Amino acid sequence: MVVFERPKSLAKVPMHYCPGCTHGIIHRLVAQAIDELGIEGSAIGVAPVGCAVMAYNYFTCDMIEAAHGRAPAVATGLKRSDPSKIVFTYQGDGDLASIGMAETVHAATRNENITVIFVNNAIYGMTGGQMAPTSLPGQVTQTSPYGRDVSTAGYPIKVSEMLSALDGPEFIARVAVNNVKNVKNAQKIIKKAFENQVNNKGFSLVEVVSSCPTNWGKTPSDALKWVEENMIPYYPLGIYKDKSAQKEGE
Repeated sequence: MVVFERPKSLAKVPMHYCPGCTHGIIHRLVAQAIDELGIEGSAIGVAPVGCAVMAYNYFTCDMIEAAHGRAPAVATGLKRSDPSKIVFTYQGDGDLASIGMAETVHAATRNENITVIFVNNAIYGMTGGQMAPTSLPGQVTQTSPYGRDVSTAGYPIKVSEMLSALDGPEFIARVAVNNVKNVKNAQKIIKKAFENQVNNKGFSLVEVVSSCPTNWGKTPSDALKWVEENMIPYYPLGIYKDKSAQKEGE
């Protein structure tokens, strides 16, 4: 009996991510959802600018590269031009919550029938560890060496809470991949986000609380502890909006 194997939608190539980075886990969960739903032939992924800029190397479905922050706009064009396709974006916090915030908000409020995977590791990873929109209060980064000062830099943006306040989106959830229990839950939630699109329900976003050992200056194991002790208390996990569930409960 096979207990575990590489998803067929995940390419058999080495990944470029740093040791201990959880992008690899998230890639696997996305590929697993694609496999389980049998949508590899109709799926189109949109890669971001950031650590996952080369995500197109790791999925066997069709992929396209978007300009920095513009993945939701590109995904909207792809989906509207061919509604039979299953279109997803894979974006980091700098890409989605900074330069791409307008595209994200407007795609959500229009309830575009796309799936967004949003990786929140509270820092700009690829460009050297600068403060991101999601960096925690007091968090030390390359551009906040004394810690994020909310009096000048403002507070971190809680994307899931903000988008769930909009009338448009179908499904908003936050998960984490720092331990086995959370990975298994993330697997279910990511699959649901794709199922929503298959069933033409509209915009689904899954925020994944992730780690960045390199730019946090921590070992992989200590980075996972930091997620548990600092990230999750500030970014609580859970389903923030599920229109279909709300209608069923009325």
